[in-house]
Amino acid sequence: MAKKHEFSKSDTIITVRVIPRAKKSEISKVFDDGTIKIRLTAPPVEGKANQALIKFLAEVFDISPSNIEIISGVKGRKKIVLVEGINEKTARVIIDEQMLGK
Repeated sequence: MAKKHEFSKSDTIITVRVIPRAKKSEISKVFDDGTIKIRLTAPPVEGKANQALIKFLAEVFDISPSNIEIISGVKGRKKIVLVEGINEKTARVIIDEQMLGK
């Protein structure tokens, strides 16, 4: 999770607030500041919630988990996540679709 990356226009940075030990993994809310609240079934121990977050976001964006990197907040609930290969506009559309599909 500590690889170096040169940001490109085809990448996006998202701020995530993780809620571990939820009944199901889902995007539950988008705050006014753009932070995305994500509930995960994984517990916050030994990096399991971080691994679950990467896997969940890979499924949401339909990309490889290797294209997702937690660049800040590895040990906290609030995380900054780099999503490679998805621009910000596309990411927002996908997140909005996830919210509507609930």
